[in-house]
Amino acid sequence: MDSLYTATSRKIAWRLIPYLMLCYFVAYLDRVNLGFAALTFKGDLGFSDAVYGLGAGIFFAGYFIFEVPSNIILEKIGARVWIARIMVTWGLVSAAMAFVQGETSFYVIRFLLGVAEAGFFPGIILYLTYWYTSAERAKMVGMFMTAIALSGIIGAPLSTWILTSFSGVSGLKSWQWLFILEAAPAILVGIVTYFYLTDRPQDAHWLTAEERESVSRHLAAEKASREAVRKFSLGEALTHRRVLGLALVYFGIVVGLYGLGFWLPQIVKAFGFSTFMTGWVVAIPYLFSAIVMVLWTRNSDRTGERVWHLAVASFLGGAGLIAGAYLGDPLLAMVALTFGSIGIYAGLPTFWTLPTALLTGTAAAGGIALINAIGNLGGFAGPYLVGWIRDTFKDPALATASLGAFVILSGVITLVMGHDSRMESHVASQRAS
Repeated sequence: MDSLYTATSRKIAWRLIPYLMLCYFVAYLDRVNLGFAALTFKGDLGFSDAVYGLGAGIFFAGYFIFEVPSNIILEKIGARVWIARIMVTWGLVSAAMAFVQGETSFYVIRFLLGVAEAGFFPGIILYLTYWYTSAERAKMVGMFMTAIALSGIIGAPLSTWILTSFSGVSGLKSWQWLFILEAAPAILVGIVTYFYLTDRPQDAHWLTAEERESVSRHLAAEKASREAVRKFSLGEALTHRRVLGLALVYFGIVVGLYGLGFWLPQIVKAFGFSTFMTGWVVAIPYLFSAIVMVLWTRNSDRTGERVWHLAVASFLGGAGLIAGAYLGDPLLAMVALTFGSIGIYAGLPTFWTLPTALLTGTAAAGGIALINAIGNLGGFAGPYLVGWIRDTFKDPALATASLGAFVILSGVITLVMGHDSRMESHVASQRAS
């Protein structure tokens, strides 16, 4: 890989990745702050665990329906306009959560939030393929996705601070302030996005002509190399068994991701912590997850190995959740749940190297969106499954352990499917050159 391209990739990373991390930090904060609001609003509104779990998960129904069309629109009109639209819209809908009155309004607003945010994450994954070859993609996706963990590290204590500090201010309850205050950044960052993002390298005025040419040449060479192995049409991408298999893998991981994310504050509070301290304790798994996520994805890129990096992470994540469910001691349970979180988060960015190595162009836009849409049905299944088991069987441990089983199943499917390394063959030729 030539020195100009390496230096340019580094320059692009400094320009794009921190900002994309900020966008995803805001997105994920608005997506899971419901878990902290539930510490007080479930009681205020009289919601059962099943009602809460359904409302938490129904977000992903709206997300699922509009995911593929949203990503295809992004491919056609560009990330700058479409990501900005998504962020402003979801910020407004997220703020509307402050005015939920009962079950119906809870379900409707959560569904609309999914509609508003549909296409954001797969859009960013697609966007990164416009700037980086597969040789660097796990690292870049990993850095971008650390925003999820950072949203827990910062967002957990921030959310519980709002809950303990804003009760009764201007006649609103603390959970209402939580939704309003944490929605505002999405609107502001969305407006900035329109002016800050650049759609593709050839449009980047902040790169020199030589830098633009170098990036475009490497990306074109890799695309040609992959398409020489197998080029998918949009229709083929949406029905190919490997794309559908990857969607199942992602489904299992996301069941664990959101099942844990929406319920962890209540699990921790049940250990006997105050609302304020719950936020700090919840931040611990996210802190370790952020560190391991970066190291794990760097190693995956360095070795070029994908399957075992994803499978081992999935097995660790699932085993951690199951162990955490049944360890009676709060300290040991938190250690196990931390390992569960580490496994889930380490596997996420590694997973996205598989579909982006398989698909290009409009097929990538549709295929990535389909994988994310089907996978994110796990975001519906996970929270709802936990709530249903807790209400029906009165067994919180079984509810948490069931999440772990799905994550382990993802690791098994990953090993069964394997990975067609020919799709990343251009990486080897680049390293050898």
